[in-house]
Amino acid sequence: MARATISEDQKALTLDDATLPVIDLSGLFTGTAEDKAKVAAELGEAARTSGFFYITGHKVPETLIEAMFAASREFHMKPRSFKMKYWSGFSTHHRGYVPFEENGSDFPKSINFNEAWDMSYEAPEDHPDYLAKWRMTGPNIWPDIPGWKGTVGAYYDAIFDLGLRLLDALALELGVEPEELTRHITYPTSQLRMLRYIPNDLPATKELVGIAAHSDFECFTILLQGGPGLQVMNAEDVWIEAPPIPGCFIVNIGDIFETWSGGQFKSTQHRVVNSGNERYSFPLFFGLDYHAVVEPLEKFRTPETLEKYPPMKAGEHLMRMSINAFRYMAEAKAAGELVPDYEVPEENPFKREAKAP
Repeated sequence: MARATISEDQKALTLDDATLPVIDLSGLFTGTAEDKAKVAAELGEAARTSGFFYITGHKVPETLIEAMFAASREFHMKPRSFKMKYWSGFSTHHRGYVPFEENGSDFPKSINFNEAWDMSYEAPEDHPDYLAKWRMTGPNIWPDIPGWKGTVGAYYDAIFDLGLRLLDALALELGVEPEELTRHITYPTSQLRMLRYIPNDLPATKELVGIAAHSDFECFTILLQGGPGLQVMNAEDVWIEAPPIPGCFIVNIGDIFETWSGGQFKSTQHRVVNSGNERYSFPLFFGLDYHAVVEPLEKFRTPETLEKYPPMKAGEHLMRMSINAFRYMAEAKAAGELVPDYEVPEENPFKREAKAP
């Protein structure tokens, strides 16, 4: 990882310090059925228990990881007047800069101390969802920074391709054909967030956080983080630390895979505490096409699973949660400007409460 963004203490961490399962993905790249099955089994075990795990052997070049940290720092260190030219509220499909006061619909009562650049899978300008002003599908925008688009685009492509390999492996573990899952991926709502956690001298409380407790709404998330702060709810519903380990990404299962598996895979609650320190991280939320209908896969359909996981459209689930996550979306809804007029749930139906702070 980028030496400029990780402390000496963090660089000293090794795989032995991991608080979550560590899975070597090298077998997914060898081409042998036995190696792939072994990795798939390890992924399935982690998905059924912690729902969170580290991955090594991912083949993403260290040079690209370091370049991504540098690109994020270059953008976020620009004057606010420069960044606000690309405010996500100027788009109809959530692309661009998200200032910290846009994070959470009840700001300033609750504050998420982060700012972000948000992008997603590139869809053309003539895509019907974009023309109809459906959120989350459309072309990306790019800041006027030389070389920035090339670096960030290359990183997105590398992590998205890694996500496709993880998707195939998890399909193998569940005993379903990969096409049963990948048929929902043509122009997916797979969002990459380039997050910067803002330095501050305020305490860590329930109202003052890096990011509030939540589960992720998509298939899974592939996270690169440059400092401590991430906490994960373990199987005993207690918060544990999930520090960055050099050479590793963290992956967590999202709501879609929990639904697909009929609850076998766990969409785990997690949060980022307000440490007061600057921190960079890059989650890629691996999603589906906006209108893909998500329900338990055929082999996991029972009266119980169908009752617990009624059909939902992937994009609508993402949007309902995003209205609570971004203030400008909540204001657009209040003004009747969203297409369509989404209902906002009182809380995430996948949420569990922790037993300890």
